[in-house]
Parts: sequence; structure tokens; C-alpha cells
Amino acid sequence: MNNRDRWKVYKRVGVMFFLAVVALTVVQRGSINMGAPFQIERQARTDASEGAEHGAAGEDKSDLNLGMKGFWKASKHQLMPKKRATTQKSRITEDSSPRTWDVTNSNCSINLNLSSQNWFNSLEENFKQFMLYRHCRYFPMLLNHPEKCTGDTYLLMIIKSVATQHDRREVIRKTWGKEQVIDGKRVKTLFLLGKPSSVAERANHQKLVEYEDYIYGDILQWDFLDSFFNLTLKETHFLKWFHTYCPSVRYVFKGDDDVFVSVDNIFEFLEGSNQANNLFVGDVIVKAKPIRKKENKYYIPLALYNKTHYPPYAGGGGFLMDGNLARRLYFVADTLELYPIDDVFLGMCLEVLQVTPIKHNAFKTFGLVKNKSSKLNREPCFFKSMIVVHKLLPSDLMHMWHMVNSDLVCSQKVEIL
Repeated sequence: MNNRDRWKVYKRVGVMFFLAVVALTVVQRGSINMGAPFQIERQARTDASEGAEHGAAGEDKSDLNLGMKGFWKASKHQLMPKKRATTQKSRITEDSSPRTWDVTNSNCSINLNLSSQNWFNSLEENFKQFMLYRHCRYFPMLLNHPEKCTGDTYLLMIIKSVATQHDRREVIRKTWGKEQVIDGKRVKTLFLLGKPSSVAERANHQKLVEYEDYIYGDILQWDFLDSFFNLTLKETHFLKWFHTYCPSVRYVFKGDDDVFVSVDNIFEFLEGSNQANNLFVGDVIVKAKPIRKKENKYYIPLALYNKTHYPPYAGGGGFLMDGNLARRLYFVADTLELYPIDDVFLGMCLEVLQVTPIKHNAFKTFGLVKNKSSKLNREPCFFKSMIVVHKLLPSDLMHMWHMVNSDLVCSQKVEIL
């Protein structure tokens, strides 16, 4: 080997070492330092009790021992599912039940027919963009974990997140989102992501998302940009994924990555519930009016929705539904026009199914009380009685989790379950 070849080898090794150091630094800074450092070794993706199940699936156990070096050396084609040169298939009817994610190409062109219509030209730019691509319903998967629905899963915890919010996902994994078995009933967790919305984030965070999934194996990611209007896409993509891979999951909890959740209280509620089918419960809003003020985040122009009220819907911060209803919701969501507010869109789907969502006081998707400065919003005895409380920073969530699960003595438990 001459000097030139040696220089090439040294240069490659130096670049790989630099990338590994940068990745570790970013991941460690993104974690919440609550006593235990972020673990860089790959963790087993299932409990020990699932070993036989995954052994049958043919997973190479030796692969679980791969370290960080192996990941950063791997090529993109080794990490991502191979895409075939096919176009998006037509909408699935209720008679068909695909066994794999069947969308492998996001070849979706702009709808130029709208540009000649007066009502369209009066819309704001963000709504124009939404309308031009509204017909683009399904996109390829970048990260997939169909094994999450193998075997018997009683409760599947689904959390909406974005690439940059690693700290929120990390806290959830350490608290209420930890996979476990309660009274013989298995609880599993998945995070839903699109692609980072900005060019800078795509360059800096996508590889870290892939590495995070390499460690935990709990991220579903699709090839559409994460944005407020695309939350509805996240809803439809999950429903399609659930219909495809989860024929036997009994219940689904779906929420945001900034909520406090009591899994024990979910179990207590389900055990006392006499509604076997069509269960959909949460912080239900009835007769909500579309917001017409343009400066509001939830503004909707009259051209998109001209009715006086929305159908009843549950706040997207967290709700609970049975698996059979989730599978039925997929077929309805596949036929309705997409709407830019995801929880309202799901309410529209429930209306088609003639299912009325149930309001429950243990779901607080707007905080415990509306006054954000109120001490009640930081009272652990109230949290102990709740199923969902929305709008917590990662550090606050970790603190409240430790408080609620300590030797907390409350004068009485609020009877709301």
C-alpha cells in the first residue's frame, strides 16, 4: 500500500469517527438528563417474554449486539425498505386486506384544475398549497415495524411526534410509554413521524431519527413533510397501517408527545366499561364553530367548510378507541376529502359511521384548568386521577410522573373513572 492509499484510508476513518462523535453529542444533548445517561447500545426491542415470538419471526439475535459503528457504516439501502418503481395504487375497498404497505411511490402531481376557479384564488397561500395536493392521500414508508402487532396486544399506544422532538420521545419511553405487561395484557408503543419540514432539519435530524429507531425500534415514518396541515395525513396513514398489520389489537390510545398518561387508569376504565364495540372516548367537543379569524392557528376559510358547526370530535391530545372501530375508520377516512384539522377530520369520519364519541372528564386535553398559572395544573393528586393531561414540557412530565408514582398520599381519589 503506497502513501496515497494510506492517506485515503486514514481520511475515511477520520470522517467516520467525526460523524460518530457528532451524532453522539446531538443525541446526548437531546436527551433529558434525569439521572440515567442516554444509552447508546442498542436495546432489545421486546420484553424477554416475547423472545419466542420474535424468534419465530426469524430475527437474527446476533444483530441485537451491533454497536454504533455498525449503524453508521451501514448504507442507506441497508437501513431503508427497498422502493420499487411502482405508482400509488388505487384506494382499497373493504373487501381487500393488504398484508404489506402497498404504496411505494409518492408520484403525485399538482391539481392544476383548481387554479382557474375564483374561490381557490381567494384562499391564503397555505390553503392553496393544501388544496393543490389534497388528493395525495398515501405515501411510502421510510421506517416500519409490523412486528409490533404480532401476537396478542391488548393496548397499542400511538404518539404523534416530529423528528426534532427526541427529548419528548425519550421521556415517554421512560414513563407512561414504557412497554409492559399488566395482568397478562401486553402494552406496546409506537411514534408517528413524517419527514423533517425544513431543509436544515432534514440534513441534520433524519439520520438521527434512523439511529434512534435502530436503538428502540418504535418509530413509524412516512415520506411526507411534517406540518400542521399534514397532521391529517398522519391520521390516515396510521389508520391504513393499523388496518394492514394489526388484525387482533384490542384497544388503541392515540395522543401527542406532550401529554401525561396514566396507563393504570386506562385499564381501570376499560375494565369498568360496558361498551364492547364502537368505543371512542376522550375530551369531546360538541357544536364547535369553525374559526374564521385569519390570525388564529385553527382558522378555516368559508370555501373549505361552510357549515355552522363541526360534528362532535375528541381533542387530538389524547383519546381511546377499540381496535375494530379503528379498522372501520380506515375505510371511511379513505373516502372523505382530507381536512386540514386532524381531530375534526376524525370527527367527520365518526359521523359517517354514526358513532358518537364519549366525553370523559379524565381526559384533559386543554390542561386541568384553563388558567395556566393555577396551582391545580401542578397538583399530583389531580394527575393521579386523570387518564390524559395535555401540554407538559419533558422535564415537567418526568417530575409529575415521579410524584404520582411515589408514595403519594392524597386525601381522596377523585371519582371520575
